Amino acid sequence: MTDAVIQLLVLAGIALFLVLKLKNVLGTRTGFEKPRITPTSDSTDVRRDFEVIEGGPDRDITDFVEDGSDNAKELAAMKGAEPGFSVSEFVGGARQAYEMILMAFENGDLSEVQPFLSEDVYEAFLSGVSDREDKGLKVHASFIGVRETTLRKARFDAADKTAEITIRFVCELTSVVKDSEGTVVEGNPNEIKKQRDVWTFARKMGTGDPNWKLVATGD
Repeated sequence: MTDAVIQLLVLAGIALFLVLKLKNVLGTRTGFEKPRITPTSDSTDVRRDFEVIEGGPDRDITDFVEDGSDNAKELAAMKGAEPGFSVSEFVGGARQAYEMILMAFENGDLSEVQPFLSEDVYEAFLSGVSDREDKGLKVHASFIGVRETTLRKARFDAADKTAEITIRFVCELTSVVKDSEGTVVEGNPNEIKKQRDVWTFARKMGTGDPNWKLVATGD
C-alpha cells in the first residue's frame, strides 16, 4: 500500500469522524420542522412584544366612524342587542334603498317602497307627488350613481331596542320637469347634477323583521 493511499484513508477517517460529531451536536432536520429556539433571559420580553392583542377595534365599526366615538359606542350597542348585525351590510343596503326610494319619488309611484317608509315620510312624499300631479307636472329622471356615503350619526335606545342611523348621501342624476304638453319647465336632460340628502333609518334590533324604515329626511 502506497503512502498516497494511506493518506487518503486517514483523511477519510477524519472526515467521517467530523460528520458524526456534527450530527450528534446539531441533530437531524427533515426540512419541515420549526427551528429550535433556545430560551434566553430576554425571550419572554421578545414574545410579549409580538403577542396578538385580542379585543381590538371592530373594523366593521371603525371603517365608518371614529374608534371610541359616541357613534362607535352606539353601533357596538346595536351589535350587542343583535350579534348578527353588520354595519357594512347596513350601509350597502342603505345605498340601494336610497336609489330605489329616490327614484320612486321622482317617478311618482311610491307603491313598491311604501313598506320601507315610516308613516310620516310616506305622507310627506305622497303630498309632494300629488302636488306635482295637480300642477300637471312630471319628472323625468335618470339615476347615475351614489358618489358618497357617510355615516353621520347612530343612536340606540336600550330600553326598547330601537336603533337609528343617519346617512349622508351624495348622488349624481339627470332630472327635468315637464308640463302636461311635454315642455321642459325645469332642468336640463343633458346636465348631470349632484344631489345631497341626509336620511335617517330606524328599526328594532333583535326582532324577526330585518327591514329598516326611512323615518326622516333632510339635506
